Amino acid sequence: MSSENAKPAGKGRIILFVAMLIVTAATTALGAWQVQRLIWKRELIARVDARVHAEPVSPPPASASVTAANDEYKHVRVAGTYLNDKESFVQAVTSHGPGFWVVTPLLTADGSHILINRGFVPADRRDPSKRAEGQVEGQTEVTGLLRMTEPGGGFLRENDAANDRWYSRDVTAIAAARNVAPTAAYFIDAEANPAAATAPVGGLTVIKFPNNHASYIFTWFALAVMSAAAAFYVLRGHWPFMKRKTKA
Repeated sequence: MSSENAKPAGKGRIILFVAMLIVTAATTALGAWQVQRLIWKRELIARVDARVHAEPVSPPPASASVTAANDEYKHVRVAGTYLNDKESFVQAVTSHGPGFWVVTPLLTADGSHILINRGFVPADRRDPSKRAEGQVEGQTEVTGLLRMTEPGGGFLRENDAANDRWYSRDVTAIAAARNVAPTAAYFIDAEANPAAATAPVGGLTVIKFPNNHASYIFTWFALAVMSAAAAFYVLRGHWPFMKRKTKA
């Protein structure tokens, strides 16, 4: 092999070897990060499952600061009176089809309010007169799951308070539109009540956390092994295009 061919081959080998080392380091780091994500996701699922199936407790007071990490999906129970004349209807798509969530302020004993997602109604039962049996009057008790506010909107549309069109359960905006204060910064998804009227239908909270981290771990570490093997072959000079033809 001539010296003219040897120099480019040697330089190319070094560049490719360094590139393979960088790829190996990057994919190994990504695999390690996915391991951490898998541990976090499993802990999250276990924590939420424990909250959902725990005995109901009193929800935080309206003045309390709540976070998803510490409070979301807590099983809570609260007493109060529904302000049925201040219902809001939030667009929803559920296992029962399209329709609306019925979100009603609950006036509690201390004078504060909690928005209650009482459940789902189809469009043809949005009018309270068509579900009069479901309009609970007087003191009542609500059991359900604490949920965090959903600001902004949903279904690729912004909430429109001026026209009373709601696409997400935005606690602050709905409370302001209905002029109820003070109001807790969260809402409660009411449980299904078999003894109650058929509408609204409660207990439709969907709790699902995608957990694909194991497949990501396999993918990144497999790529790390392959790039490390490629680096080894380059270093040993076994990479096919590293072999140069000698001059006659």
